[in-house]
Amino acid sequence: MKMKFSFIYTMRWKFILIFFLSLASAALFVYICYEISQKLVYIAPYRSTIKWVVENIGSLPILVLMGSLLFLLCFFIYSRKVFRFLDEISRGLVEISKGNLHYEIKAKSSDEIGRLADQFNEMTKKLRTSIEEERHAEKTKNELITGVSHDLRTPLTSILGYLELIERDRYQDEVELRYYTKIAYDKSKNLKHLIDSLFEYTSLRGEALHPQFKKINMISFLKQLAEEFNPQLNKAGMTYRMFVEEDSMIVEGDGNQFMRAYENLISNAIRHGSSGRYLDIRIRRDRRDAVIEIVNYGDQIMERDLPYIFDRFYRADRARSSHNGGTGLGLAITKGIIELHHGLISARSTMQETVFETRLPLFQEPIKPSK
Repeated sequence: MKMKFSFIYTMRWKFILIFFLSLASAALFVYICYEISQKLVYIAPYRSTIKWVVENIGSLPILVLMGSLLFLLCFFIYSRKVFRFLDEISRGLVEISKGNLHYEIKAKSSDEIGRLADQFNEMTKKLRTSIEEERHAEKTKNELITGVSHDLRTPLTSILGYLELIERDRYQDEVELRYYTKIAYDKSKNLKHLIDSLFEYTSLRGEALHPQFKKINMISFLKQLAEEFNPQLNKAGMTYRMFVEEDSMIVEGDGNQFMRAYENLISNAIRHGSSGRYLDIRIRRDRRDAVIEIVNYGDQIMERDLPYIFDRFYRADRARSSHNGGTGLGLAITKGIIELHHGLISARSTMQETVFETRLPLFQEPIKPSK
């Protein structure tokens, strides 16, 4: 019913209603006053006064003047709610202009002014969200710069130190020279690896990468990828096992990016799970998702570290440390790639096992229209 007669709730119709209501109220008051004066003319104390007013001014001008004043008074009374609401909006705008973006104008009607208040509240909310996002982006940028500076400075300081020893001939023989050169070379490779990872991470965050989506069978893909890690697994004294429920599990994605993401997960599992004998890859279907779990049986990740395990440069003794070959960006890059493919990634850890789980939407064949 309200939608059917929504035009009644506009300011135009409200003022028309106020006008006629004020006019009717003024006419009623004038009529009442006229009837009272007709009674008072028969009462001695008021007879002479009323007679003088009628003979010298006239009853019509008095009625018009009284009606006009009463109309204005009634119009003011009936419209005061509307103008009070406008004053509230004005005060709200002043507060917002002062930077108080949490100020909310309460909408008290469903007309244009009420909708205006709602729009101002929505604008304030979006502005507040935009400012918070900007502050978060600035904080993120500063944290990234701080983390990069720290992680670049450490290997660079070592490289400069050993090169300084070589430059000043502070070595005993060629064997020691080669030793210093090898350390500087290894540190340089680590530095390059960190810079490459940083570039890949910033590319993902800036959406500079454009994945080439193709249909991929994740079972055969991960089996082939795991085979390539056999040398590293043998060196760590580990073997991999695959647990699959189906022969095929098709998703849409970029093979190169998937390779980067699962290389990070498998490398991380080998690096931190070498105290266990196995690296397990479990693949199963959960409704419309392909669920892939990379499992190792090494040390447990502390509960306090799990919420931050995918943050860049987060330092947990168990998870990401530059001292054991990690850049602090591998899991952050993996998370970015999985999310770029509309998937989810999570981690859980107990005394028995540590599991990194990814969920990717399965490829759905388009429904062909019936003829």
